[in-house]
Amino acid sequence: MTATAATPARTWTGPTAPQRLTLLRRTWSIAIVGASENPSRASYFVATYLLSSSPYQVFFVNPRATQILGQPVHPSLVDLPVVPDMVDVFRKDSDLPEVLDEVFALGTPGDGGVSSLWLQLGSWHEDVARRAEAAGLDVVMDRCVKIEHARFHGGLHLAGFDTGVISSRRQLQA
Repeated sequence: MTATAATPARTWTGPTAPQRLTLLRRTWSIAIVGASENPSRASYFVATYLLSSSPYQVFFVNPRATQILGQPVHPSLVDLPVVPDMVDVFRKDSDLPEVLDEVFALGTPGDGGVSSLWLQLGSWHEDVARRAEAAGLDVVMDRCVKIEHARFHGGLHLAGFDTGVISSRRQLQA
């Protein structure tokens, strides 16, 4: 029998669906931290969607890449040409405090800095969330910005989530 570490209980409560919709509606620019040029990575799929199906200006942050989807890639948040409204993070949980420090280097909402921190599906770091909220940022954890945008704007069918068929029966193959 092997010992496994217990998963700490989640005590932080994120924004409701209407609050997430409001957050997305007031966002004009998104920086994707941990963007990948590998088409099989979630960040690439999200970037493709955001560039083709959303109104957002999208920036990529990755110290090892130079171009993704024809767009320039910046080595860090401080190297971006603008301060983004939202920072969408595709990094492991242990990297999140460092990412938040980079976000703080751009300023906080009260002084024209980043207004929201979005941690992708599977990402959860309550200390980071509390520090970000204490500085005035809106925080979303363990949710996909692509899925949420599509959900609120009728685009889930683009990813195969809404096929228009309501049935529990398997479709017959012709």
